[in-house]
Amino acid sequence: MSRSSPGVARVAAILNFIADHPGQAFALTDLVRALKLSRATCHALLTGLVDVGYLYRTTDKTYVLGPALAAIGRTAADHFSPLQVAQPEMRSLADEFDVVCGAYFLESDTIHLRERAASLSHVGYPVPLGTRMPLRWIQAMSFFARSPREAESWIARAEPDLGPEQLDLFRGGLDFVREHGFIALVRRPGTAAMDEVQGIGAGTEDPPVVPQLTLQDDKVYPLMALMAPIYDSRNRVTISLVMAGFHGAMTGPKVTEAGRRLAEACERISVFLSGRAASAD
Repeated sequence: MSRSSPGVARVAAILNFIADHPGQAFALTDLVRALKLSRATCHALLTGLVDVGYLYRTTDKTYVLGPALAAIGRTAADHFSPLQVAQPEMRSLADEFDVVCGAYFLESDTIHLRERAASLSHVGYPVPLGTRMPLRWIQAMSFFARSPREAESWIARAEPDLGPEQLDLFRGGLDFVREHGFIALVRRPGTAAMDEVQGIGAGTEDPPVVPQLTLQDDKVYPLMALMAPIYDSRNRVTISLVMAGFHGAMTGPKVTEAGRRLAEACERISVFLSGRAASAD
């Protein structure tokens, strides 16, 4: 198991503490007490951070964030994109499961396909990059799983209105995503395979897929897509990854494994967006 350097952790603790208190300056004794560091260690770290411009030592011997760190922050903000982390995850999933993996961004009540990775057998996938479509209840399950209030608010303004069966499936899907981190979409009985793919892409009012709310080991499912949310620093979902174009039916364990892999990829991207420390491997 890899371990981070204690020195790096202490430097990060100092910078994070000062950043968490904007507009304030802290003396050496303040930081020693707040961070439970020895005076000698804390002083050495502060001196080093001042030397490289990450902190600034004022005339009254207190410390604030420095100009070098501010410049790094501006650069990061100007060039920050979750797609930098999402793209390699999407490529890995597309190649491993021979599917198309798309990143859909929520923009008001519209979803926008902003990035896509396709395996060799799906180079001609019919949903163009840049496609925008109205958010439908099938996709909304992923975006609102941890936000019951937002889910109910969306239901109230959804057009067309959701019927009783759709409401039951929608709320059951929210529960499934909260528990498992993904939702499996299977072919609606009576729909043809090509119609399903085009229907998902077109964002039809009554998509030719339904959420699968149970996955049993001894059953085979006509899997059409898997969808999983990516959470930001406010624990909200503005991006979901969708794996589509599966070849044929899949057993319950295989669907679960593919969904688990997708959920793990989304969790890694969520860690990046939220700034949480990733678990050590």
